[in-house]
This record gives sequence, structure tokens and C-alpha cells, in this order.
Amino acid sequence: MSREFSRSRRLAEQIKRNLSEIVRRELKDPRLQFLTITSVDISGDFSHAKVYYSLLQPDADPGPAQAALDRAAGFVRAQLGKSMRVRQIPELHFLHDASISEGARISTLIDDALEQDRRRHPDDD
Repeated sequence: MSREFSRSRRLAEQIKRNLSEIVRRELKDPRLQFLTITSVDISGDFSHAKVYYSLLQPDADPGPAQAALDRAAGFVRAQLGKSMRVRQIPELHFLHDASISEGARISTLIDDALEQDRRRHPDDD
């Protein structure tokens, strides 16, 4: 069981690295200019891969990037097949990773709460 887990993890990491290069070098769509592949999860039978991506600007609308990725999915999968030595290349499903924007939102909330606390208690420096 642990051997299967390590193989799937290794394959996911390899797909992540290769996809990052393919997106950076092969796709010329301006909607993908500030996109980063954050992680890849592979199904147990290696037939499907969820590819999580984030945008450089956390508040940016992921819709245009999602449309560009969905449109290029076949090409990206073909390029991935050329760059990897595996029997079957998984079908790619691109999903926006909102964890970075959520982290930025939480950080802003914390900063705001600290600032409000400082204003209420100016003597406690």
C-alpha cells in the first residue's frame, strides 16, 4: 500500500513539474500569463488528475484562465504525453486553487483586527 502511495505521489509531482513547463513555454494565451500550478491529485487508477492552479493576483477572476485551460487541455495532455514515460496520461481537470486568495483575505482581516485593537488600547504598546 505505501509503495502505491509513493508512486502516485511521485507521478503527481512529475506531472506538476512538466505541466508548469508546458504552461510557461508552450501556451501563448495571455490569460495564462500569471498562472501557477500549485498541486496535482491523481485518482487511484491514474486515469484522472485534478490540476490545481492559482493566479498571481489573488483577487483576479479565474474565469478567463479556466476557459483558456479547458480549451488547451487536449494539447497540454498531448505535450505531457511526449514529456513523460508512462503508459497512460491521465485526463486533466483544471481547478482554481483559492487557498492563496483566502489566505490573503484572512491576513487582511487579522491586520485590520490588530489595527482596531491598537486604536482602542493605545497605551498597551
